[in-house]
Amino acid sequence: MWLQQRLKGFPGILSSSWARRMVIGLLVFFIFYWYLSSDGALRWFSGSGQSGGLTGQCLQSEIHRWKSLVDRGEGIYTTPQEKVVTPFVSGNGHFLVDFESNRLWVASSFQPGSAPVHQTEYSPVVRVHVPGKQAEAQATMLWFRKGSVLSVRCILPGATGSARDCLTVREEFIAHRSRPNVYLQRIHVNNPSERVATLEVSTELPSYGSKFLASLEKVDDKEVVISSGRVVLPEKNQVVLVVVATKKLGSRIQVAAKSEYVDNVLSVVWTSEAIEPARLEETFTRLRDGAKKELGELLRTNIEDLVQDHQQAWIDLFISGVEMRKITDSHTPSSVTVNTTLYYVLSASPAPLLDRRLAPDERARLESSLNYADHCFSGHATMHAENLWPGRVSSVAQVLQLVTLWTLTLQKRGCKVLVAAGAHGFMQGAVLSFGGLSFNENHLQFQADPDVLHNSYALRGIHYNQDLINLAVLLDAEGKPFLHVSVKPQEKPVALYACEAGCLNEPVELTSSLVEAQGHVFPVMVTQPITPLLYISTDLRHLQDLRHTLHLKAILAHEEHMAKQYPGLPFLFWFSVASLITLFHLFLFKLIYNEYCGPGAKPLFRSKVTMPSDEMEA
Repeated sequence: MWLQQRLKGFPGILSSSWARRMVIGLLVFFIFYWYLSSDGALRWFSGSGQSGGLTGQCLQSEIHRWKSLVDRGEGIYTTPQEKVVTPFVSGNGHFLVDFESNRLWVASSFQPGSAPVHQTEYSPVVRVHVPGKQAEAQATMLWFRKGSVLSVRCILPGATGSARDCLTVREEFIAHRSRPNVYLQRIHVNNPSERVATLEVSTELPSYGSKFLASLEKVDDKEVVISSGRVVLPEKNQVVLVVVATKKLGSRIQVAAKSEYVDNVLSVVWTSEAIEPARLEETFTRLRDGAKKELGELLRTNIEDLVQDHQQAWIDLFISGVEMRKITDSHTPSSVTVNTTLYYVLSASPAPLLDRRLAPDERARLESSLNYADHCFSGHATMHAENLWPGRVSSVAQVLQLVTLWTLTLQKRGCKVLVAAGAHGFMQGAVLSFGGLSFNENHLQFQADPDVLHNSYALRGIHYNQDLINLAVLLDAEGKPFLHVSVKPQEKPVALYACEAGCLNEPVELTSSLVEAQGHVFPVMVTQPITPLLYISTDLRHLQDLRHTLHLKAILAHEEHMAKQYPGLPFLFWFSVASLITLFHLFLFKLIYNEYCGPGAKPLFRSKVTMPSDEMEA
């Protein structure tokens, strides 16, 4: 009835003009709000507002091939519509190139663990642009597994108005992983129009008073630009000399109609360690001669072979890594966060194992430290350390701070030998730390906190005795965790054995033909007191003896452990709730009693009383 009366009065409310205008205004506002927040509106604006409309459509088709890589967590990209605030850098530990600021960063030491922390005034990126263009749209991608920065630009020349005439300029920037002095910029221009396209080539010249100078010289009858400068270290009264030798490009590029243009800009970056000012002249001569000699050798080398060597080096680094399968909380890093962090740390770390000049005995020592880093990683897992796996890194300075923090963490947690192994050691240490893996007394132990196994993830490429171990924490249909372990044997197969917490069951041989093909599943058992969830060793007798040295009170299944950890609300809470309910009912009973049975209470039933006057009248 109440609702019906209110609805009957609704037309009266709309009888006034101001009320009608207000209702219409609200309807229009909500329609526009819904439309602007929908994907259809975004797509509509993308066709007409993204860097000129026509170039935006061209760009969308170009970056479509990147989406599958980004979806797998193998890269990140930024576009005019999907802005990503993160440094797009390529580095190899000796130098680092920041493409947004067009600056070169160099290291003052060649030792593993040192990072390119000194920013120079040199601009390494060669700019290719179209004079008199109508519009331009650009997207940039950081490709982790290939160690490069990709850029694609769609440019609409001034003399046309068709999307089919858009020039496409694709570029790839590489700080070579296995050749620590080599920097490569690849340029590919596609001209689909009916007319010749002219592009201008320019480099950012040093400003007046800059510490960098450039000169034109010849190497094997080819013109090269020698840029030299220094980075002053005032706190030490020392300097770092930098010499860059670059293949010279012409000032213009002519691309014929319906054709393509491909070129490569090779550069060699030679730097010195921190030196005294008195040694400037002799050091500069040595760096310049070395840079010119190496560039001359590179100009006679097949560029595709150089690129292939670089990409293979990065692929080999990412044989190890972390893959997030299922995340059930907000403070566990995603696959993109993990891979971005690993890429930044590796880009700022040298790789001595890739150095062709490394002595055989030193190479053997570094490789052995990768295969068994005793007492690394000690302490709790770093999976939830947000400062080590940051969700946002916005500058090169933050990248270098992150590298410093990782170096310090690994060194203090028993992983100094891995830090000395450079990029390969950093990757191994990061994987061990993420899951709480540790080498300890003839075995590798997985000591993750059993209370945080609600996330599903995989640790791959764990080096142990020249074998690669893959360890995954997975969840069954009921959400219960279990461990899956597999081994990828290397040249000389060596038996590996594993047992779950407590080692009460006979250890399983992971390298047997049956287990090797499918891996082995271990239940998650929790001991009291807490001990590692899994043990892996090459020594079967060691694991068999280990069960007698743990001195356990009990071994529980994971669900039993969780039930004891979180048994529910305490008895005092339930007692308080029951007391409140009881008191409420007693108070209610008292109210009812006073109403009907107390003094002055009303009768429960009304009785008909016959008056004497009524009887006499009858």
